[in-house]
Amino acid sequence: MPKQQKRTAASPVVKDRLKRCRRHMKRAGISAYLVTNPTDYFHLIGFSGEDSAVLILPREVHVISDGRFDETINHECSWATKWLRKGLLNAEIGTVVRSLKLRSMAVQAEHLTVDQHGVLRHHCKLRRLGAAPSIVGDMRRIKDASELTTMRQAIRIAEAAFEAMRDTIRIGQTELELAARLEYEMKRRGSTSPAFATIVAEGRNAAHPHARPGRRKVKRGSALLFDWGARVGGYCSDLTRMIFVGSIPPRIETIYEIALDAQCLAIKAVRPGARMCDVDAVARNLIADAGFGEAFNHGLGHGLGLDVHESPSLSWRSTDKLKVGDVVTVEPGIYLPGVGGVRIEDDVLVTATGHRVLSRLGKHASDAVIRSKR
Repeated sequence: MPKQQKRTAASPVVKDRLKRCRRHMKRAGISAYLVTNPTDYFHLIGFSGEDSAVLILPREVHVISDGRFDETINHECSWATKWLRKGLLNAEIGTVVRSLKLRSMAVQAEHLTVDQHGVLRHHCKLRRLGAAPSIVGDMRRIKDASELTTMRQAIRIAEAAFEAMRDTIRIGQTELELAARLEYEMKRRGSTSPAFATIVAEGRNAAHPHARPGRRKVKRGSALLFDWGARVGGYCSDLTRMIFVGSIPPRIETIYEIALDAQCLAIKAVRPGARMCDVDAVARNLIADAGFGEAFNHGLGHGLGLDVHESPSLSWRSTDKLKVGDVVTVEPGIYLPGVGGVRIEDDVLVTATGHRVLSRLGKHASDAVIRSKR
C-alpha cells in the first residue's frame, strides 16, 4: 500500500516538465510510463534516490523506492504518491501496477536488461509491456532557464577552482596531487563532486586523450593537460586547459596554436540547424590541413547536462542538427605519441542567433604559461 505523507505542491519547473512528458506520452499512445534511469527521474521530478522507479500516469506520479529514501521523498517530492518496498524493486513495481489495475505500461527499455524485463513482466502481469521512445532523453537535451543557471554555476566553480589550483603548482608535484588539489578547490566552492574523474596529464602522458593521473612529476618545461568539471545541483561542467611550466616546448607550441585555431573556428560554426558532422569538419579539416589529421582521434564534442556525456554528439558520425537550447562541448585535440598532446575545451550554448560560450577561462598561449616554482 502507498505510504501517506504530508503533501505540498510540485514546483513550477516540475509541473512544466511533467506536462511536457505527458504530452509526449499521449502522442506515443502511452498511458503509464515507468522511468527507471535515476538521472531521468531526477530531471522529471527532482527525486535523487537510487535503485528506485517513478511511474508517470496522466494525473498521478508514483515514486517506488525503499526506506533509505523515505525522508528524501518527503523533502524532494512530497506531492507524489510514495511506495516503500521491503523486497525487490521489480516485485514492488508489480504490486503498484496491480493495485492501480493498469493494463499496459511502457518502460525505458534501454535501461533494462533482458532478464530485468522478464522479471518485470512476471510481476506486473500486464496485457502489454512495451518500450517507450526516448521521452525524457529528448526533453533533457534542450536546457531550460533553470538548468542553464545551474550549469553556469558549475562552470564558474570549475573555473575558480582551476585558477586557485594553478597558483599552487610547484616543481616536483605529481599528477595525482594536482588532481586532488583541483577537486578539493571545486568542493570548497560548492561542487558536490567532480563531474567525472579529473584528468591531469604531464608531458607524454597527455598523448592519451583519457589519461589517468599518476606519479609523473611537474618539472621545468612541463606541458600539463587538465580536463575537469564540477557538479552542482546534479549538473556538470566540462573544461580542458593546458598549463606550461616556465616555457612551452616548441613542438607542443606548434600544435597548441593549431588546436586553438581549430576550436575558435568550430565555435563560430555552432548555430541552430548546423549539422553535427559539419561543425566537426570545420575543426577536423583545419587540423588535417596542418598535417595532424591522424592525431585528432575523437569527436569534436558532446552534449552536457545531468550527464557529462549526453545527447547530442558533436561528431563526424552524426548528421543530426543543433537546436536552440543544446549545450555542447567543443574540444579538438592533437596527440603525438611519445611527445604529448593538446586539447582545449569550452562549454557552448546554442542560441536563436548562433551561440554563446558559457566558459570564460583564457586560452591563448600566454595565458597558459606559469613561472616555475619549487
